[in-house]
Amino acid sequence: MALETRELYASPNGDRWYLARYLDSGRVFVQHVPNVPSGGQSVNIELADFLGRSGNSPEQQALVRLIGALVQDASTQAELLDEPSTPAAGAQGPFSPTD
Repeated sequence: MALETRELYASPNGDRWYLARYLDSGRVFVQHVPNVPSGGQSVNIELADFLGRSGNSPEQQALVRLIGALVQDASTQAELLDEPSTPAAGAQGPFSPTD
């Protein structure tokens, strides 16, 4: 299976976290590659599990920043193409929570 990755964060001890996607299935996850002295065995972590961990680790912050940048890029591209953007979560539309 072909894997596409983008580095999210590299810790001072050599651990690395990547946003990863299998090209054939489109499955997206976080891949943690520990430093060599720790064994270097990579672990794939589902996005919800990764973001649901307690604390606010630098690697979690990096993923949130990347998501924000991707949303901003999509919004900018939509504006350039003069396409209507999708309303943000919680925005009032034809079906409001009071319906």
